[in-house]
Amino acid sequence: MTGMDAATGGRVWRFGDNVDTDALAPGRYMKGPIEELARHCLETLDSEFAEGVRPGDIVVGGRNFGMGSSREQAVQALRHLGVGVVLARSFAGIFYRNALNLGLMVLVCPETERIANADRLLVDPERGRIENLTSADRICCEPLPAHLANMVRHGGLVPYLERRLRGQACGSSS
Repeated sequence: MTGMDAATGGRVWRFGDNVDTDALAPGRYMKGPIEELARHCLETLDSEFAEGVRPGDIVVGGRNFGMGSSREQAVQALRHLGVGVVLARSFAGIFYRNALNLGLMVLVCPETERIANADRLLVDPERGRIENLTSADRICCEPLPAHLANMVRHGGLVPYLERRLRGQACGSSS
């Protein structure tokens, strides 16, 4: 793909349907710091995930990713571990909103079955394009509107709004 300056890429960590927020942020670690919670992220589904995931890696799920409670820590744990994007056939509504608001790129991708564990992907959220560097396959997903992608890239809703307000106070239009 050309012109993918807004793209993110990494190794795939593949999970199935109905990944819930308790798997992402186990309740028994919720009172501790985010570092402790993140060390247990998805351990019930893949005991190597938290230690093996690298910045920019990609989590791929099936249907209803992030179901369960509204805990923001599920998103925070993935961000803390450096996950670059989550692709899923569908997301639980609260998880999806929390992800965007907290600066985690999430894309609805109806064809996640075409992506295998450990594949290497390049994802362009605004164009809704995925290039599988392992299989040379090209997959379409629902593009993320530019304003939302920009918000996520700036760390989420609050940092994005703070930046915009600072820009307006100085007379610029950033």
